[in-house]
Amino acid sequence: MSRVKVEAMRVVFVHGACVLDGAWWWQPTGALLQDAGVRSTAALLPSCGEGRMPAGAVGPGLPEDVAAVRELLAAQDEPTVVVAHSYGGIVTAQAAVDVASIQHVLLISSYLAEVGESLASFGDGSPAPFLDVDPDAGTFGVRLERFADTFMHDCREFADDAAARLTRQSVQVTQQPVEAVVWGQVPTSYLVCAHDRGTPADRQREFARRADQVFEVDAGHHPFLSQPAAVCDLVAGLA
Repeated sequence: MSRVKVEAMRVVFVHGACVLDGAWWWQPTGALLQDAGVRSTAALLPSCGEGRMPAGAVGPGLPEDVAAVRELLAAQDEPTVVVAHSYGGIVTAQAAVDVASIQHVLLISSYLAEVGESLASFGDGSPAPFLDVDPDAGTFGVRLERFADTFMHDCREFADDAAARLTRQSVQVTQQPVEAVVWGQVPTSYLVCAHDRGTPADRQREFARRADQVFEVDAGHHPFLSQPAAVCDLVAGLA
């Protein structure tokens, strides 16, 4: 990748559903960004249990995720690129609205929602085969036996560590609609992951029509693990 330094810029990463420790998922790309002079940080999502309350039917949902990410985004005024992965796009849609420091939003294999849409808007009413829903507990999670083949097939060296960071999430986030969107307010790009087995590429391309520009990479669901240099170059270019 280019070694041109990018000064006074930060990247905020918003992770996807049913995982913990966004900093770990982002680290391979974050290390390359650091070499280019770009500081990165990762948001915590309360609906995944990354807060004071456990995930569940009466636990935190999308509004709490939005508030947590918005607080992180607004905490500093340096120019910021937000990189949102998968469910993180639903959160970022609302959290980034009217935050003056944001220069660009990049969605990776993400849901690019409009006002009034929710995760449920993009499904057929039944859970994906790789998900396990517990209606009594009010949570959902990834089926461990399907995790590696669905989400880590092109970066299996990370599969065990990634599986250790799976968590159950409040199922209410699938129904709660987005109340405002940042798309159209700041430049928005979309990175299609052509070999994604979780969110098929054709669905991603449908979402990407709402973005200002679209990129594509021959990667699965986690290109920031499987192809960190490619993601770093893209993010540094946006910065």
